[in-house]
Amino acid sequence: MLIQRIFRAVIMGPPGSGKGTVSGRIVKSFGLMHLSSGDLLRANIKAKTELGLLMKSCIDQGQLVPDDIISRLILTEMWNIDQSSWLLDGFPRTVSQAESLDNVCSVDTVINLDVPYQTIKQRLTSRWLHLPSGRVYNIDFNPPKIAGLDDITGEPLIQRDDDTPETVTRRLKAYENQTQPVLEYYRSKGVLETFSGTETNKIWPHIQAFLSKKLSPQN
Repeated sequence: MLIQRIFRAVIMGPPGSGKGTVSGRIVKSFGLMHLSSGDLLRANIKAKTELGLLMKSCIDQGQLVPDDIISRLILTEMWNIDQSSWLLDGFPRTVSQAESLDNVCSVDTVINLDVPYQTIKQRLTSRWLHLPSGRVYNIDFNPPKIAGLDDITGEPLIQRDDDTPETVTRRLKAYENQTQPVLEYYRSKGVLETFSGTETNKIWPHIQAFLSKKLSPQN
């Protein structure tokens, strides 16, 4: 790894903005450790840790996992990788969580993916799934050979509840309401960098150029 100093970044963006793809490219290009709140949550639930059991209880009851539990989960992991450079994905989602993070370490950069909601709706509502195999199709750029049927088995495809137009609209609105104050929080600190566009492959070179000024790329 050629990073000269510890570098800490947060990546933000609505569901379907390409955050996972961009995170993977940042990790590969610059050698940052990828910390995903969703992955940590699932790992703790699977391992039946104290926090994992608390979170599973909330989820099973259809409740949101409280801020302080999510903060404890992430911040515990921070202590474990104190001397590493990282990219944090999925946290913070509220100003309270952002303040908790600031109490532990300073964030160098917040990368915000600004993708038009119409583009995201198109992406997400075009996804269809073959449930038994997990094969995913996209009507726009990876369609099945026969509409509505899996290429291998010929069985019917389904659309996840998460990907119906009504649900996508609700999820995007909820994201906006929840995270707008967080973006303002980081903007006021002078660490927010927003990258706008409709295609990940066109946004990525700008992110790569920006980070290259702050970090040495991996060989």
